[in-house]
Amino acid sequence: MNRYFKYIAGVVMLAATVALLACGQEPAPAPATGGAEPTAVMQATEAPAQPAAPEATTAAAAPSAPGAPTAMPAATPTEAVSAPQPSPSVPIQAGNRLQTVRDRGHVICASRNDVPGYGSLDTSGNNVGFDIDLCRALAAAVLGDPSAIEIRLITAAERGPTVQSGEVDMLVRTVTWTTSRDAQWGNYAQTMFYDGQGFMVRRDLGVNSAFELEGATVCVTQGTTTELNLQDFSNQNNLGISPLTFEDTDAVVAAYEGQQCDAFTNDRSQLAALGTALANRADHVILPETISEEPLGPVVPHGDDQWFDIVKTVMSILIYGEAYGVTSANASGAATGDTKVDRLLGHEGSWGQESLGLSQTAAQDVITAVGNYGEIYNRNLGPDGIDLPRENGRNALWANAPCSDCPKGGQIYAAPLR
Repeated sequence: MNRYFKYIAGVVMLAATVALLACGQEPAPAPATGGAEPTAVMQATEAPAQPAAPEATTAAAAPSAPGAPTAMPAATPTEAVSAPQPSPSVPIQAGNRLQTVRDRGHVICASRNDVPGYGSLDTSGNNVGFDIDLCRALAAAVLGDPSAIEIRLITAAERGPTVQSGEVDMLVRTVTWTTSRDAQWGNYAQTMFYDGQGFMVRRDLGVNSAFELEGATVCVTQGTTTELNLQDFSNQNNLGISPLTFEDTDAVVAAYEGQQCDAFTNDRSQLAALGTALANRADHVILPETISEEPLGPVVPHGDDQWFDIVKTVMSILIYGEAYGVTSANASGAATGDTKVDRLLGHEGSWGQESLGLSQTAAQDVITAVGNYGEIYNRNLGPDGIDLPRENGRNALWANAPCSDCPKGGQIYAAPLR
């Protein structure tokens, strides 16, 4: 009998335990589908139904269909930039940014609109410049549409956190490549412009060299290598320079014009660009010294090798397009019989399109839409832009060497497309 009661008691206890577990069980969480969604858009650049009218020096914008021919690239993107709008809520898919971009329908680039030549607003309110064109080239490669971009305006100090968060697909805002940034911020895809830091002063200050700036107050943008280089230069040469820092470049220039500082410092190309907006450019002079190395190029978030490779390859397309004589006017033509050119344009062989997830004719789409590296340079930084000399300088192609077997050309070079 004892055994019987023990058996009944055991069954009751087991049933009670099962019931309690069933009542207390919580639903299993749904599997994660991606990373954090993008933060609020600072500047959206969604394409209108019809392209904006081109400026006098350019032709109409490239069509959105991949490989469609056009006579010349648009010098400006056709996106309206007047009103901020949030981008569609498409979460970043870990390790598959290409698919995320295609699902979203546009490329998000962090950049600027305050420095002529690199990123500024034209008379129609379009954001134009060298850096903006690099974003357009990427959109042409992955979406077949150079106007499918969104430009997020950020300050210099926001560059690191913005690309670290992964909320943008590419940071392209006159960003100097340094070892610590490469380790902490993201992957630097390619040096697209070689620069160096200099100083601008008022001519009536009577200063002819940066080494004469002892005890000077110098305006500089906060959170940049420019600020760090200034401190190093002052310390190394016992100059006792007092930096006056501002969060954005416009404020630096305004403070300099208001004579709050004796000089202002930035990359030499930016000094030249910003000088064009001064009330009387002839009253100011850029001192001869270059105090740093500033290799500039696009940066992508860590964690997606395919996307990193895509961006590097798009930059290579621009560079080799110029080297091979492929321009916006002839990129969509027939095979040429030149193996290197035909491989670039997708007529024969491969440079890795299938592994990257790009179309066979992606290079045609890119160069037809925005031109080759030389066309982009001339439009923004060269004779049609802020007129920075390129010939015989570091930003000439490596292929422009005066002899075939010595490295005496420029430094613009990329991984061979094959």
